[in-house]
Amino acid sequence: MHPLNLSIIVPLLNEADSLPELMAHIVRLDPAPQQVILVDGGSVDGSVTVAKEMLKSTEIAQSIIDWHIIESTVGRAQQMNAGAMLATGDVLLFLHADTELPTDAIDNVQQAIAQYDWGRFDVRLDSREPLLKIVGLMINQRSQLMGIATGDQAIFIKKSLFEQIGGYADQPLMEDVELCKRLKKNSQPACLKSKVTTSARRWQQHGTWRTIFLMWHLRFDYWRGVSPDVLKQRYYN
Repeated sequence: MHPLNLSIIVPLLNEADSLPELMAHIVRLDPAPQQVILVDGGSVDGSVTVAKEMLKSTEIAQSIIDWHIIESTVGRAQQMNAGAMLATGDVLLFLHADTELPTDAIDNVQQAIAQYDWGRFDVRLDSREPLLKIVGLMINQRSQLMGIATGDQAIFIKKSLFEQIGGYADQPLMEDVELCKRLKKNSQPACLKSKVTTSARRWQQHGTWRTIFLMWHLRFDYWRGVSPDVLKQRYYN
């Protein structure tokens, strides 16, 4: 089997604290991705400086990965689209800065993409709290049943299909849900049981039950047509 030509695209916004661990983790993937594109959306915490300094570290400088750091207008959808325009991979994988892929992620994607045009990973939250373990299981089950993934699940797509559907919709929230809705019109996703590990910080900062109810309400309101701009204000408030 030929190595997978894959580009990882990571949108950044004030992720200086997460970047060292994120970049070191990507380097240790086996096999490694061909390309990684970090797309900053106007960070004020020195994220770009941290990323550039990390590229000078021995481990990363000696890796075979083609690293890029670019800047974009703020907005996760715009940032990911900007990264996709620069990507040279046949497959695009969109990764949040606070999410870690399993070590064999590239092999998993290669096996999946041989049969599917797009897909996502199962997810676990990095917390020992029993309720948050249940939240992870619920996210995976919902995604399996509905064929809709969230950005935390490391969505991957053949670049040709991503371009065909016009990339991410230019909206401030639910861009991942909207993308999956359009992708499902083409085909069903590969639902990988291999798990990414994502930060539980939002759940812990704002309360688990409160966050659960908020996300349910936001998804229901988006389904019934409430503007993403309105949902964004509720999400960040």
